Amino acid sequence: MTILKEVDFGIYLDGGMLGELLMPAKWVPEGKTIGDEIEAFIYFDSSDRPIATTLKPKAYVDEFAFLTCKEVNTVGGFLDWGLDKDLLVPYREQKARMLVGKQYIVFVYQDSMSERIAASVKVERYFSSELHTYQAGDEVNIIIWTRTELGFKVIIDNKYPGVIYSNEIFKQIQIGQKLKAYIAKVREDGKIDVSLEKPGYEKVDDLSQLIINKLNKNNGFMPVGDKTEAEEIYHLFGMSKKSFKKSIGTLYKQKRILIEENGIRLIV
Repeated sequence: MTILKEVDFGIYLDGGMLGELLMPAKWVPEGKTIGDEIEAFIYFDSSDRPIATTLKPKAYVDEFAFLTCKEVNTVGGFLDWGLDKDLLVPYREQKARMLVGKQYIVFVYQDSMSERIAASVKVERYFSSELHTYQAGDEVNIIIWTRTELGFKVIIDNKYPGVIYSNEIFKQIQIGQKLKAYIAKVREDGKIDVSLEKPGYEKVDDLSQLIINKLNKNNGFMPVGDKTEAEEIYHLFGMSKKSFKKSIGTLYKQKRILIEENGIRLIV
């Protein structure tokens, strides 16, 4: 937005249909003057006035986020989202009374009546109703949503729910963590399974090359094999033991490695 005028306590920006918007002086970048353009985030301050800031919130409208509850009062819970004014979660948008200090996966929305920005813990309401076009192998961004008996539910590309099964998890993951992942399977009912590794032959090719690179850096030999613990495999190669065994099987068939009793050796 364009800076229209300067005052002792800040600047006013051309907010179009919103009119002139105040940006308090503490947020005005040094050197900015009348006529310059500035990128800003607009929200309602504690007096419900639209206000502009150069601070970037931890989540925007129509996004999912993992935020900490700072306060609970008669109105609802208030989350730290990186701005002076905390983000309200009304009681109607809570599954249980929020607790100060606890972190929650929420969806950030703009109330259609008041136009205020708020959040909801009832994230299931806010998944996209659009049909997705994912195919196995597609790379996606995920947020770890909640633990289940089968593994973890995740939020895919800020739009769709998905699942990572326990047998596909080869490292420590936490609720709220943002990760790169891959579509493992799209079921007939449209539900999505995801994996932290590339599925199929492409994954094996990538991981096989990683093993070759590691062997080259270790004089062509590493003391690892079927009996090596999964945690050690992940520490050394960044992959699950299942993927490691599949990859060294491929390399053995290609006659690129020898599988010895005490490890694997690169064939020069």
